Amino acid sequence: MKEEQEHNVAIKDFNMPFSSMVIFMVKWAIASIPAIIILWILFMLLISIFGSGLTIFSII
Repeated sequence: MKEEQEHNVAIKDFNMPFSSMVIFMVKWAIASIPAIIILWILFMLLISIFGSGLTIFSII
């Protein structure tokens, strides 16, 4: 059998044009919008489920 050896790799530098980096970051920002909406919906759903159970403990 052949034993597999573990190799450590360290990246020192990479070459990426500024315009490509800007385009990548704009696409990244646009792609994060649906993720934020989904997280907001899930958060509001959890608040509505668990928040309604907490009204029992209110003093008002």
